[in-house]
Amino acid sequence: MQNSDQCRYGKRPRPVRSHPADSCRPCWSTRLPLEWHDRVVPPSAFRVFREFEVQARRVLGYDASGQLCYSAHDYQLFDPRSDDDEEFYPALTYGESVTAWRLTDGRWLVHRQQEPLGEEAERIDGFTLESHSPR
Repeated sequence: MQNSDQCRYGKRPRPVRSHPADSCRPCWSTRLPLEWHDRVVPPSAFRVFREFEVQARRVLGYDASGQLCYSAHDYQLFDPRSDDDEEFYPALTYGESVTAWRLTDGRWLVHRQQEPLGEEAERIDGFTLESHSPR
């Protein structure tokens, strides 16, 4: 993966910007359940990585003291498919998304979504509490 200083992947436009880099701040709390908002350490800085050959990204968030407090990665694999052997289209064959927040007590709240058979099976989705950040 390559480091993306311009934060091209994972950016969210904001209506009012106090600083030009604000438009690149990832939406770190999007999947965070409301009841956990006051229990997580909020990130103040981010590093965004993007893979250019497949649809994949990794976002790391750091607190004011430089410690990792947020981690997210996702990727999708596609295969060419055809209904008539003439026209091909990309079909999702595997997808995974993992988002983790460090809690104030040091544990990690981890949200995982997997699409193990792509579009042909149900999505596996859930939260767990873990002692370490996912890799």
